[in-house]
Formats: sequence, structure tokens, C-alpha cells
Amino acid sequence: MDYQLKEEGQFKYIEAGEGKPLILLHGLFGALSNFRDVVDHFSKEYTVVIPMLPLYTMPLLTTGVKSLAHFLHDFINYKKWDKVNLLGNSLGGHVALVYTREHPEKVSSLILTASSGLYENAFGSSFPRREDKEFIRQKVAVTFFDPKHATDELVNECFEVVNDRNRVLRILALAKSAIRHNMAKDLPDMKMPACLIWGKNDTITPPEVAEEFHQLLPNSSLFWIDECGHAPMMEHPQTFNQILDEWLRSNDK
Repeated sequence: MDYQLKEEGQFKYIEAGEGKPLILLHGLFGALSNFRDVVDHFSKEYTVVIPMLPLYTMPLLTTGVKSLAHFLHDFINYKKWDKVNLLGNSLGGHVALVYTREHPEKVSSLILTASSGLYENAFGSSFPRREDKEFIRQKVAVTFFDPKHATDELVNECFEVVNDRNRVLRILALAKSAIRHNMAKDLPDMKMPACLIWGKNDTITPPEVAEEFHQLLPNSSLFWIDECGHAPMMEHPQTFNQILDEWLRSNDK
């Protein structure tokens, strides 16, 4: 199903369905299309919304996860929602965590999949080699257990990003911000139901990161998907949706 991008003031977002709000937060190289199967499935019972996070349009000096969490707060206020369910992948999970720390009364449930916030093995010291598309293809492939998911479309999107100097500067600023904003000390205070869905073969936020989240979040459930990397909702969408559907039915009261 194709979804129309709404533009209202400073906000651009996709919205589908009716019911309690389920906000999907994409990662650093994430596209709205990463959540297509999640939107299709959950829009039958929820108002599913994907706001476009202003990763590359914030002032460089304020580019970071805290500013993205402030943006999310403004968006939720704009939509006049009292309570929301937050689902974040990678950097999007980190944004959800920072928002939850600041506004726990607004969060009904927290769903993290391959979230940063404790540790992330991203591009590392080898990033970026801008002119080398094959290097970018290898880095995109590492995101998945099965490299077939590193499509030409994804590779071209990432190649375009890392060949834009302004975007690269913001990526580096966001990466540094993510390291600075380690959430370990904050997690025990987040007492709302939390669902952790993790790929067993994730090399960017490895399985031990999921275990640490599970240990520190007091009301969390941890689910594994085998033969799965850093984007479970893309690589195994049916399994991901089934896990989340059953969990929400038990925990989203």
C-alpha cells in the first residue's frame, strides 16, 4: 500500500489507520519504507504514524538525539496526543528513550528493535569513503543477516547521503551525540511495558546489548529473531509483526 506524505508546518509524516497512536521512529539511514509492513499490519487497529525526523536539517551545533527528542515532543503536542506507543529502530530507539526519560507520563509502551542508547558499532573509523560505492554496499549489507536486502535502491540512498558534505557532518554529530547520551542510568526509571525485538545476528547493536536493555528496563520482554540483523522489521516482517502484535495485545491496556 502507498501512503501519502503529509506536510503540516515543520512536520512531514505518514499516517494510517485509527486507534491509539503507534509512532514509528526510523534510524540514521532509515527510510519511511523500512516500516511498510508494520504500517500495513498495525494500521488495522492503531493510528500508525511515521514522522520524518529532521536528521539533516537541524542547525549543526544542535544536531543530536536530544534535539530529535524535542522535535518528537513538539510533534506529539501538535497532534494533541495524551499517550503514545513508541517504536524505535536503531537511532530511532535512542530518540524514543530520550523522549521517554523526559516525558514518561506520555508513553504507554516502549518498543525497541536494534536500538542504540547503550552501544552501537556503526561505521567506525572507516567512515566515510564517499566515492566508493562498493564500500557503501558492503556497509549496507552488514545491516542484514542476508545481504540480498542490501538492494540497489538502499545502496544508492546511502551513497547519496554520504556524498553530501552537510549530511555527513550531521551524521557524525549524531553519532557523537549518541555516544554521549548513554542511557544506562536512566533505564531503571522507565517502568512502562517495554518490548525488545532483536536479531540474533545483529552486528551493529549485538545481542549482548539487547540483554543489557532487558536487564536494566524493569518491565521488559525480550524476543529474538534468528538469522536476522539490525533491521528485523525489514528482514523478517511477518515474524516481527506477530511478536509485536501478541505483545501489544497483552501489554497495551
